Amino acid sequence: MRRIAIWSGPRSLSTAFLRSWENRPDTEVWDEPLYAHYLQATGLEHPARDAVIAEGEPDWQAVARRCSTGGTQALFVQKHMAHHLLPHVDGPWLDQLTHVFLVRDPRRIVASYVQSRAEVTLDDIGLPQLVSLRRRYPEAPVVDSDALRSAPETTLRTLCATLGVSFTPRMLSWPAGPRDSDGVWAPHWYASVWRSTGFAPPSGEPPPRLEGAYREIAEAALPLYRELLPA
Repeated sequence: MRRIAIWSGPRSLSTAFLRSWENRPDTEVWDEPLYAHYLQATGLEHPARDAVIAEGEPDWQAVARRCSTGGTQALFVQKHMAHHLLPHVDGPWLDQLTHVFLVRDPRRIVASYVQSRAEVTLDDIGLPQLVSLRRRYPEAPVVDSDALRSAPETTLRTLCATLGVSFTPRMLSWPAGPRDSDGVWAPHWYASVWRSTGFAPPSGEPPPRLEGAYREIAEAALPLYRELLPA
């Protein structure tokens, strides 16, 4: 049993990355298990907020126990948003997990994020929390979403080798459509991944030009992103 925690900011290819793992025959996945507690504790308004809390697990300690001791397959892969790890949620349960960090240029994150939720802060995109986790677990592998899109097989083979997990070509594609494992928030955020059957190549376009507060947030996040990038 390997319990793998994938940490990322929103709009970072994280759901497609989870699809990749879920398509393995030896893997159980859990989609953003701390989301319900995060919304309940912060009082923030997000799409489908009430449904997320009602259908999720607001007790973070119950989530932590399952993340660190649960699982029914050889691999138990959990997709976490880094900003869901509120300060009081920290604890030794994290040390029982194998961590992976998934990162993306914050200019692209912000441009994508505000299509579903107009209000955004630096904390909302998870870069400060990712840096804190990275400093705590400096040996954990970092995957850049651009590399994952440009060279999915090479990137996944390298990651699997680092984790001591066998690679399978099944990680490169998956059936289109929703999954039972998708969170109740999926209709608000997962339209593109529902259409996908694999990792789409990058568009080749430069990062979007942002204005006003959106630009300020992305610029504040860029040094954090660069710190997270693999050497």
